[in-house]
Amino acid sequence: MAGKRLFVTGGASGIGRAVAHLFAVRGFTVGLADINEAGLAAVAAELPPGQASIHRLDVRDRDDWARALAEFAGEGGIDVLFNNAGIAVGGPFAATSAAEIDRCIAINFTGVVNGAHAGFPYLKRSPGSCLLNTASAAGIYGSAGLAVYSATKFAVRGLSEALDGEWRREGVKVRCLMPSFIDTPLLDAGVAGSNRTAREGVQAAGLEFTPVEKVAEAAWRAVHGDAVHTVVGKTAERMRFAARWFPGKLRAQMARGGM
Repeated sequence: MAGKRLFVTGGASGIGRAVAHLFAVRGFTVGLADINEAGLAAVAAELPPGQASIHRLDVRDRDDWARALAEFAGEGGIDVLFNNAGIAVGGPFAATSAAEIDRCIAINFTGVVNGAHAGFPYLKRSPGSCLLNTASAAGIYGSAGLAVYSATKFAVRGLSEALDGEWRREGVKVRCLMPSFIDTPLLDAGVAGSNRTAREGVQAAGLEFTPVEKVAEAAWRAVHGDAVHTVVGKTAERMRFAARWFPGKLRAQMARGGM
């Protein structure tokens, strides 16, 4: 994989950090992008010397995207663009502020759209390239208590399917990663209408966390495989099965309090 290039948003922590590590070890040069510049520097220092660059990027800002991608790729191409940046917003929909709703949509979906649009010319220059988007198990079935977050992940899923169809003739694959709950800083977010964090909500529901290293391996398989969707973790697998075969039971579970 020497000479291959990966650009990853949300690269300062969590899934982005784990994927950067795995791809770098396997020979990729990595462009790390995030708004957390200190986190970016820390992750870059963990990677093999000369294999990482850091780029401050607010995914909501189209000008930021244009600058960051040009810094990383110049006149060359990008082999994998990992649209991974996202935030968690949970709690009753009616108790969620308009500002929280707007921010979640802007980062989790508009940011992915911006990345796909800005990244396409760079992907097209690299034969066999891939746009990888992070969705979620919450994009399998609408999840009570995660309404806005879930909606953005459905949107990412739909965008991925549509672009895979559009871009196939251009030689660009589009893949969608759908992990269940991962033990990352995202889960430290407070839940609207309560005094607990998302992490505490997952633990109270008796659901398991999927190791971030497992998600990184799934990302590698997604990029190099043929399936549009890659589901990761036991919770995601159960939700996919239930959504297909027992939608009534899944609907009843959501009515009792969600995931």
